[in-house]
Amino acid sequence: MFIARLIADPNSDGTGDLESRIAPLSRALAHTDSCPHYDTAQMLDLDHPVLELRWYFDDAGVIFNILDTHFPDCDSLITTQDIAVPRLLVSDMDSTMIEQECIDELADFAGLKAQISDITERAMQGELDFEDALRERVALLEGLEESAIGRCLEKRITPTPGAKVLCETLKAHGCRNVLVTGGFHHFGDAVGKQLGFDRVVGNRLGVADGKLTGALDGPITDASTKKAVLIEEAAKLGEGTHVLATGDGANDIPMIQAATYGFAYRAKPKARAAANGRIDHGDLTAILSLLGIYRGNWVTG
Repeated sequence: MFIARLIADPNSDGTGDLESRIAPLSRALAHTDSCPHYDTAQMLDLDHPVLELRWYFDDAGVIFNILDTHFPDCDSLITTQDIAVPRLLVSDMDSTMIEQECIDELADFAGLKAQISDITERAMQGELDFEDALRERVALLEGLEESAIGRCLEKRITPTPGAKVLCETLKAHGCRNVLVTGGFHHFGDAVGKQLGFDRVVGNRLGVADGKLTGALDGPITDASTKKAVLIEEAAKLGEGTHVLATGDGANDIPMIQAATYGFAYRAKPKARAAANGRIDHGDLTAILSLLGIYRGNWVTG
C-alpha cells in the first residue's frame, strides 16, 4: 500500500479545498486504465487541512504523476508504511535550513559572488563533481579576511521560514536533530545552535594568519558523508527507526533516498525526483502537518 498525504499551498487563492477535488480525481481515474484508483480518501483529523489517499499499487512514480496533475499546488508525502513522528532528523543546511548558499554570500565579500554562485548552481544541479567544484570555489577565496565570515553570518544568513519551529517541535517529540552540510563549520555551528541541532557535520575552511588559505582543513563532507552520517545515527537509535531527511540539491540525493521520509525542499529537479516528500509551496512547517502533528503541539516560542 502507498499512503499519500497532501497539504495545499497556504498562499493559494482559495483553490486549496482538498476535499472538493476528490470527486473529479475519482472520475478521471475511472476512465484511465493505466492509473490506479485510490482505495480510501479522507481528511485527517488535524487543525490544518491534510488529505490522505491510500493506494494498493506498486509504482510511486505513477502516483506522483497523478498528484502533480490533480494537486499541482500541494506539498506532499508518499510512503509505504504508516506515518509516525521520526526519531531522527538529518538535514542539509544551505538553501534548506537557511535561505542562502553560504559560500556565495561569503564570495560577495571578495567581489566574486557571480563567478562562485554559477559554480554552486551547477554543482547543485548535479552537473559538476561536488568535490572538484567545492575545492575550486574555496581556492578562489584565498586571502579573504577570516573576519568576513562573522560579518557574513550577521548580515547575510537567515533561517528558512519554519526551520526553527520544525527542529524544535521534532526535538520536543523526542527526535535527534543532525545538520550535515557540504558547506562549512564556520557557518554550520552557529546555525545549528540557533535552530536546535544536536550535532553538526561539515567542511572546514583553512585559515592562517587571519586569512583564508584557499584550501580545506580535513576530510570532505560530501553526498556519501551525508548518507553515512544518517546511517550511523539511525543505527544508534535501533532498527526500525523512522528517519526524516531534508535537502535541496544533487548532493543530498543519497541521504534523501536512505531516509524513511526524504523531503526535497524547493529543490533542484534531480533532488525533487529522488524524494518521497516534496515541499514546493509552504514553508518547512508543512512537514509537521504532513507527519500529522497538530499545530497546537508545535514549539513556536
